[in-house]
Amino acid sequence: MSRIGRKLIPLPAGVKVQIFAAAVEVQGPKGKMSVPLPPGIRFEQKDGALEAHRQSEEHRALHGLARALVANAVHGVTQGFKKELDIVGVGYRAEVKGKTVNFNLGYSRPIEFPIPEGIQITVEKQTHVTVSGADKHQVGQVAADIRSLRPPDPYKQKGVRLTGERLKKKAGKAGVAKTAA
Repeated sequence: MSRIGRKLIPLPAGVKVQIFAAAVEVQGPKGKMSVPLPPGIRFEQKDGALEAHRQSEEHRALHGLARALVANAVHGVTQGFKKELDIVGVGYRAEVKGKTVNFNLGYSRPIEFPIPEGIQITVEKQTHVTVSGADKHQVGQVAADIRSLRPPDPYKQKGVRLTGERLKKKAGKAGVAKTAA
């Protein structure tokens, strides 16, 4: 049996769960999420925890997946998820203006990035961007989209990177030794 699928999902205080045939709805202080369930997987609520069950051994591959998705939804509506990005480069900066974030990343014009529903973006010191929200997938996707505006350069290490991301620096072109004639 799946080790992840067998684990119980504890429900913190203030979290309401509704279980349907094809989905699980989780509501908490940070919002409301609905997680679609694959066929053959069902959930039961017992003693303040959720338990995942599968119909047969054929549904084994989806057992742990469904449990992990529902656990992420419970974590998201209670604590939320957060990704942090750093902007490295002379003159590179960001600022929030209403429902958009303006990035100056060394191009001829600033880039306007619209903030999606359910996501909060904050900018500290013009070079540190924090993306937060209840949906783990959406937070990661928005962070990846922001990083793709100017991925880190392997030579000078300039660009947008995740905080703590390790980059491989490439050596530049080796200079040709000049000989005295």
